Amino acid sequence: MNRFNTALLLGAAFLAVFGEAAFSGLRHLLGAQMDFLPALMVYAGLRAGLTTVALLAICGGLWLDSLSANPLGISVIPLFAVGLAIYVNRELVLREQPLAQVVLGVAASTGAPVLTLLLLLTTGHKPLLGWGTLWQVAVMSAGGGLATPACFVVFDWLQGWLAYRQAAETSFRPDREIRRGRW
Repeated sequence: MNRFNTALLLGAAFLAVFGEAAFSGLRHLLGAQMDFLPALMVYAGLRAGLTTVALLAICGGLWLDSLSANPLGISVIPLFAVGLAIYVNRELVLREQPLAQVVLGVAASTGAPVLTLLLLLTTGHKPLLGWGTLWQVAVMSAGGGLATPACFVVFDWLQGWLAYRQAAETSFRPDREIRRGRW
């Protein structure tokens, strides 16, 4: 993945965080906030390099925390942990299968808020916990699971339209000698 794709992924993360903060209709309807950063982390973990995963975790986590009630930087470590776990095991995953993408999206969308909650409790903060927390995590998990295959479709489409295609290899080998003339 090149710099253009990394910038495209960071731009999508910025728009996702901004959209979560600016448009609250779905949050009021469902009673929970959807978070699309774990879905983007799944995409980055499966298709990008470790630098892109780290940049997405840092920038996305800081953007999310700056627009939420979380302490600044608390979401960076859970997002990076999710992205790193997927990046390390990406050779074992059927990347092109939508079912695998949904399962990874659900796992990432469950793991990131749970790890954030554990970090908040560990650092001495007192988040509001109750039965509603289970509903919020369930909605976030389902939303992240459905958003992950959509990320793959959208980013593959964008790469097809905006990125350079790799040149096809020829059958000519440069180390082969061509004999011209008589035998």
